Formats: sequence, C-alpha cells, structure tokens
Amino acid sequence: MDRRFETRKQELLDDCQVSPKVFNGMLTRLEKFTEPFLERLHRVEQKEHAQTYFQGLLSDLDNKNSEAIAYRHDQDRMGLQLFIGSSPWDHKPLLAELVSQVGSKIGEADGVISFDPSAFAKKGNMSVGVQRQWCGRLGKVENCQVGVFMGYASREEQALVNVRLYFPKSWVKDKRRRKACGVPREMRHQVRHALALEMLAESGGSLPHAWVTGDDEMGRPYCFRRDLNELGEQYLLAVPSDTLIRDLQADPPAYCGHGPRPKAPFQRVSRWCAALPEDAWTQVEVRDGEKGPLRVDIVTRRVSAHTDRRGVAPPETLVVIRWRDEEGTLKIDYYLSNAPADTPLEEFARVAKAHSRIEQCLKRSKSEAGLAQYQVRSWNGWHHHITLSLIATWFLVQESRRGKKMDACDHGTPGPRGPVALAPPSCTLRHRRANRQRSHALVGAK
Repeated sequence: MDRRFETRKQELLDDCQVSPKVFNGMLTRLEKFTEPFLERLHRVEQKEHAQTYFQGLLSDLDNKNSEAIAYRHDQDRMGLQLFIGSSPWDHKPLLAELVSQVGSKIGEADGVISFDPSAFAKKGNMSVGVQRQWCGRLGKVENCQVGVFMGYASREEQALVNVRLYFPKSWVKDKRRRKACGVPREMRHQVRHALALEMLAESGGSLPHAWVTGDDEMGRPYCFRRDLNELGEQYLLAVPSDTLIRDLQADPPAYCGHGPRPKAPFQRVSRWCAALPEDAWTQVEVRDGEKGPLRVDIVTRRVSAHTDRRGVAPPETLVVIRWRDEEGTLKIDYYLSNAPADTPLEEFARVAKAHSRIEQCLKRSKSEAGLAQYQVRSWNGWHHHITLSLIATWFLVQESRRGKKMDACDHGTPGPRGPVALAPPSCTLRHRRANRQRSHALVGAK
C-alpha cells in the first residue's frame, strides 16, 4: 500500500472513538436496562410494547414513530399505536425511576440542573398544546408544541430527566380540543417558569446539585430568579442582550451639589460589554474538547438589573462569556447570578457550559432516539412518546460511559475469537421485508 494511503488509514483509525466490541451484547444490556422501567407498568402487553418501542427508538429507522416501529418488528400497528396514543398507563413513575438512576449514577454535589424549552413543529391545530409561537428549531414564529425539559449535568455526563408540556391559554377554554386530545380536567395554563419550578420541586431532591441554569427565555423575568433565590437555589441564568443593568462598580456621575447623589445610569448589557477594555477579560480553560482545550474569555461585575415592572432588582453578579464556535464566529453570552461575588471565574464558566451540554443532549435525543418523530395528537400520546425517548437517550449515555471505560468484564465471556454477543430471543429485532438489507444495530454513542 502506498505510504500516504497507509498514513491516512492510520489517521482514520486513530480518530475512531468506539471499538466494535462496544456493541457486543447490546441487546442483552438493553433488556436488563429496561427492567426497572418495565416494572412500573402493570400489564404484560404494556411491558412487551414498551420493550418493542425502546428497540425501535434505538434502531436505524428514519421515522421512529409507532407505525414504523411496529412494521420493523412485523407487528400489527394498532397495538403499538394504542399503547402510545391512548393507553392510560402513567408515565410519571417511569420518569421518577429515570431521575433516581441519573442522580445515583452520575450525580455530584456540585451538579447542575438546567431548564430548556424546546419546540416541535406541527401542522394543523388539533395536536395537544399546539399554537403559533416561537419555534427555536425553525428560528421563527410557527405552529408548534413546546416542551420544557429538565436536564442534569455533572463533570462526568449529562442527561434529560423530566419534562412538561406547555399548555397555552388558547387551549384552556377550548372544550372541543381538550376532549379530543384527552387533556385532564384539572389541567390549567402555567407559564414555562412555573413548570420549571414544579419539576424542580418534584425531582430536585433526587439530583445532587449546587446550581440551576437556563437559557435567556428562562432568565429574562426577574420573578423566576427571585423565586429560585427564595428557595435557596444558586442560579446562573442567561439573559437577553437588551437587559438593562446598572454597574455598581462604576464611578457615578459628578455630584452637582444638591439633591440625591447620582448613580450610574442603566444601559443595555450589550452596550456595557462593548465598552469594556480588552484587559478586563480573563481567559479560562473550561475543559478538554475534541480539538484541544476549550477556552473562553470571561468578565464579572456586580450589577442591579431592571425588573419586569421597571423596578430595580437586588444586586446580582453579571457574568459575560466570550468564545468562538466551530466556525470561528465570536459569540457573547450574558448571565445573571445570585452566587457570591468571589465565586471563581472557572466555576462560572463550568456551569455556563453545562447548560450548553444539555442543549446538545436535546439534539442527540432528537437525532438518535426519535424525540421529535412522534405522530400523536393526544395528551397521553405526547407524554408516553417523550418519556420513552428520554429513557432511550439515557441508555445511550450509559453506552457512552461503557465505551469510554471498555472494561473487559462488560463484554461477556471472551473465547478464543474474542467476546461473544449474547442476545436473548425476546430481544431479537425482526425486520420487515423492505428493511432486511439494513443494519439493525442500535445507534451507538461517541
């Protein structure tokens, strides 16, 4: 072989992050992984359908909905569609099991809880909770549903652990649509921040953490920051670039001799940042990345921000982080925090990047575990699909951790020709004729 091709081959091999042996026995591990979740279901057929659905979500199907998954397993689609769309099984015990596992397996005392709304574009107006609203995935106002997701990140890993469907005001008194979608009678409109606080009360005790984070939609209203502070939670919440702040460390205007002494004026945080001298920034290393250490520039300042009603909030710490994305574009993020002023810059940077890891987890769940590929309209259907997808994503996280460790004891009993994959008959993936040439291997993780 030509030397340059041999060199290129070696480079490609060096870039491989997953050994083929990682996939041996995956179906066996999936069956064992799902056992504690299936125990939360009461009927045998529900457990069988759930196992089938997990396999479908983790397969190579292009559209991971109940119909496609049923056809992949040579099953009648009605059974699986009824299980997802209208069966009355409760999804909350499964989410409670997920929270418990995440907290015990990757929990750390200084972990980060993150809230991130995510939209799902939909056609028509009969899917539960759908209306014209901002869709971040499309970058415009569009017909969509919005889920508020709760994620957890430690230094080791990250996972999505809980979710709430945003129920708009337009649905509250619409009896026809409520009945058609099976919306519970007690369901009322709640803003997204109230949904986040509800999930925090429900799951926060099982997730060891020192921080709560969220995007600028979550950090914009002062009332959410106030509520977290009153709960004793330490937050670092992103805020929009037009947030009005007063620099408490800036020199005030000259005193004219009468009246109250003047204070520094309020200004947009983006303008305040643009006026900073270059030596105000400090470069810190957040963590190792795929292409080398991830470094950001950071600056902090004690400020007061305007509240929703043009009042003045108590002093907070403004954190501004400057960094470049993979394409070299300069990005600037703004945060407000109730953390002590002497909090290390490296800690602020770590927590800020933990939220971006939750965003990546959402993308992974949509691309690898079918999070956004459902075809259901009902209240139960939405929660059933999303819950099973979050659990499937957690399985991918487990496989990622296992792939990194590559402990020989995880791969079954090695023989003369290496580890042997043992897949029980109950986990066999059966292909319909059109898919027989496609690989049925589960989607792997980095």
